Amino acid sequence: MDRRSLLKLSAASAALQMLPGFAFAQSGGTFRVGSLCPVTGAGSPYGPGMQQAIRMGVDEVNAAGGAAGVKLELFSEDSQTKPDAAVLAAKKLIEVNKVQALLGTWASGVTLAVMPLTDAAGIIEMNTSGAPAISTLDTKDLVWRYQATNDRFGQAFAEICKKNGYKRPATMAFNNASGLGNTQGFTKAWEAAGGKVVAHVTYEPNRPSYRSELQKILDAKPDVIVTGSYLPDTTIILREWFQSGTPVKWIMPGWAASPDLVKALGNEVTEGIISVDSVSNEKSKSYAHYDALYTKATGKPGSTNVYAAMTYDMVIVLALAIEAAGPGATTEQVNAKIREIGNPGGTPVFTFAEGKALLAKKEKINYEGASSKLDFDKYGDVTPDFGVYVIEKGELVRKDVVSIPPGV
Repeated sequence: MDRRSLLKLSAASAALQMLPGFAFAQSGGTFRVGSLCPVTGAGSPYGPGMQQAIRMGVDEVNAAGGAAGVKLELFSEDSQTKPDAAVLAAKKLIEVNKVQALLGTWASGVTLAVMPLTDAAGIIEMNTSGAPAISTLDTKDLVWRYQATNDRFGQAFAEICKKNGYKRPATMAFNNASGLGNTQGFTKAWEAAGGKVVAHVTYEPNRPSYRSELQKILDAKPDVIVTGSYLPDTTIILREWFQSGTPVKWIMPGWAASPDLVKALGNEVTEGIISVDSVSNEKSKSYAHYDALYTKATGKPGSTNVYAAMTYDMVIVLALAIEAAGPGATTEQVNAKIREIGNPGGTPVFTFAEGKALLAKKEKINYEGASSKLDFDKYGDVTPDFGVYVIEKGELVRKDVVSIPPGV
């Protein structure tokens, strides 16, 4: 972000800090939920499905009689996958709609921009972002991450490089918290195992060409290039790489190496690219339940949008925490129940209705999510597994699942 943007964000945060405390109790028979998904911008391949999954969860909770005697009321805005736009949308949700939880921020830059606002307002923030800084900047324990951190993505990239026998990796990173987090996490893991990264380039967004950055990487003669990138910039970089005729392999995050990348560049350019992304908790009853709902709502299987499973889980976790906190609970009291209903120690449950029934009997529960087991650590982070896909004849074919143990 540039200086002007930072000043805007600081002013917005300061303005919210002047407002009365927002740790208010449920009122009027509703708990107000804000959805701030990337309906447009770089996250648009996923945002509409993420928003739909939030609506699915809200409808499911309300159809089951609500949580702790209240219904969920949903207010939706588009982050545009841009920090400035997301801040304006978040201010509306917080100040005008008076939401008590804000769900679905996707890009790390968006989540980092919005966090000072939710923090100042004392409301819950749930995201699918990877930047490691999100963990340490969450000073009030109000932020809950449903995606793997970029550090963990980097560790998965390193494991994949090792399995494929690569010896001379180089990295290219989009200049933001997410892109740099991916490649820095990879470099840390690779060098800790005794390897060397032969070159690294950080590049800026919204450039018509990345030939000079790409040439710097290719001059180092890597056998694989690991990226922290998005779809628009990846499209330009790969087109220019293919035109160069230089043989090299690629490992990318799934939000860059997606079916839309194949559509943009064709099968020949994308053949053999390794795509890495979180995979849902596909063998669980909760995933089967979610998948049926998502398929009915969108006409697409749940496997087509891993982030939608995450946003669906956000609603279910939030509703179960409301139920556990009981009637009249404050947002702070609801937030304090999230680990209690999501982490091991209680009876496993796979739907909101199951959890609500046991909570009514004063029993402890452990909601096993559709997106992951949702065992929240001290930072509010979870540990999904990683799917390893190879693009073959225009299709992403899963070849492996990589697990990175918690705390690594």
